[in-house]
Amino acid sequence: MTYKTKESRLFLILGSFLIANAILAEFIGVKIFTVEGSLGIEKFDINMFGVPDLSFNMSAGVITWPLIFIMTDIINEYFGIKQVRFLSILAAILISYAFLVVGFAMNLVPSDFWINQTINNEPMNMNNAFSAIFGQGMWIIVGSIVAFLIGQMVDVIIFHRIKKMTGERFLWLRATGSTLASQFIDSFVVIFIAFYINPQYNWSWQMVAAIGIVNYSYKFIVAILMTPLLYVVHNIIDRFLGKDLSSKLISEARNS
Repeated sequence: MTYKTKESRLFLILGSFLIANAILAEFIGVKIFTVEGSLGIEKFDINMFGVPDLSFNMSAGVITWPLIFIMTDIINEYFGIKQVRFLSILAAILISYAFLVVGFAMNLVPSDFWINQTINNEPMNMNNAFSAIFGQGMWIIVGSIVAFLIGQMVDVIIFHRIKKMTGERFLWLRATGSTLASQFIDSFVVIFIAFYINPQYNWSWQMVAAIGIVNYSYKFIVAILMTPLLYVVHNIIDRFLGKDLSSKLISEARNS
């Protein structure tokens, strides 16, 4: 494959966008934000499985995850399962590499003049802030990477099974259906590894189930709302490729 052809350039763009968003999700995910507060509404007070005062407090990584799954479905549509698996494994390797580099950077001795800074009129130890933001625990890193890989594999399998049953019709069904299934698994796997089997936290199964369901509820709603974007991207790609090449790639992807 040379990058002079339309299909090769398309694969490079989609793959780069998927991997970039996957890495971004890992690093911005350390921030926890309130959905209700961001929308300017009153916080929910949910009691589930005996866990009180639950509300929609989400990792900022959820900003890019819907885009990752849309890219996954688009790549699956035009290039097939093997290419999605390749990109998913490559993304996991690059995420691991990024954390290794960050870990090395955290252990560098900071310059004296840089340590104590004033940010927004508040004194701050920049070295501690750097470590707090980038120094995610190993359990969380492993949990997020494993959840990403499992979610991606589930997404592509369900996508193709629905496509075999419905043909080229119902793009929304195979894309949204596969995303909802993979997001469900992703929501629980990362919490189970990072907080249930992690001896530092050792959450109860009730806590895992309650927070997992709340998180998945948010992702479910977002996945539904993002469905029109899938058609927008699909139409842009069809226009870029042309009808004949687009149909050829989709046919080859279906049979791969």
